Amino acid sequence: MLNNPSNFMFIMTMMSGTIISISSSSWLGMWMGLEMNLLSFVPLINKNGSPYETESSMKYFLIQAMASIMFLVAILISEMTDFSMNMYSPYLISSALLMKMGAAPFHFWFPGVMEGISWMNCFILMTWQKIAPFILMSYKMMNNMLIMVIFMSTMIGSVGGLNQNSTRKIMAYSSIGHLGWMISALLISNELWIIYFIIYSLLNMAVLYLFYKQSMYQLSQAYFIKSNPLTKFSMMISMLSLGGLPPFLGFLPKWLVIQGLAMQYSFFMLLFMVMMTLMTLYFYMRVMFSAFMFMNQEIKWNNNSSSNELVSFSMMISVIGIPITTWLMLY
Repeated sequence: MLNNPSNFMFIMTMMSGTIISISSSSWLGMWMGLEMNLLSFVPLINKNGSPYETESSMKYFLIQAMASIMFLVAILISEMTDFSMNMYSPYLISSALLMKMGAAPFHFWFPGVMEGISWMNCFILMTWQKIAPFILMSYKMMNNMLIMVIFMSTMIGSVGGLNQNSTRKIMAYSSIGHLGWMISALLISNELWIIYFIIYSLLNMAVLYLFYKQSMYQLSQAYFIKSNPLTKFSMMISMLSLGGLPPFLGFLPKWLVIQGLAMQYSFFMLLFMVMMTLMTLYFYMRVMFSAFMFMNQEIKWNNNSSSNELVSFSMMISVIGIPITTWLMLY
């Protein structure tokens, strides 16, 4: 992706837009950073010019433009009107930012956009593109609204992925489910959100790298993975870790969120989120079940593959959680 000068330029301006947005001291500067980020990511989506990419880039542009208009209107209302109207501007700002990151109930565009783009762009959309909206939302948090969004995101993220056959749509609904957890982490503290986001990005990178190497876009393709069992084993561990199964690394941020919510006595929300996460584990297991069906017909462990190092590294990202969670349980 970086071998093309124009792609490199767009990636740099996209990152600059996010940095401008989160470091700006005025709402207008933040809006400008978001626009710069949007207009840099659209050409990256459409870099090959295929019909699917064109459709995804158009969907993404229209939704993000609507969210930007809503954000700008909210800024103008807050700056130019009296207190009675000013009450509604934080709700508008939060709604616009939630639409930009794809949280429920503003999530309808997200799986459709994910379906038509490359794995590298999927990774950018699920990680980097969420940084600016999250940080801006932390400035004016409407807790009563965000609690509803947490319930809806965790529910839609788990139920929506159950009947999907496309791995990109499964990852999109997984991202919506994780958004619910990340927003609840943001309600507890900014530091907890940063920890959750970094670990989520690492696990996403591990899973998407394996999907990219195997060119796996549909669940049925998992039957035909003819590489060595290490790849399948790595994929299984990475998926389970992304689902938050103990004792892998993905369980660690969820555990910290569970502790934070328990200290705030939000037991009903906690119970609901954990139950919905168990449903997401089901469709993560669906991805791996088909891959392991023909294990007995394949070659045994093979160490000659040139990509084994990176595959092992993606598995190690998840396995590193085992000593960390064990140590935390002991102390």
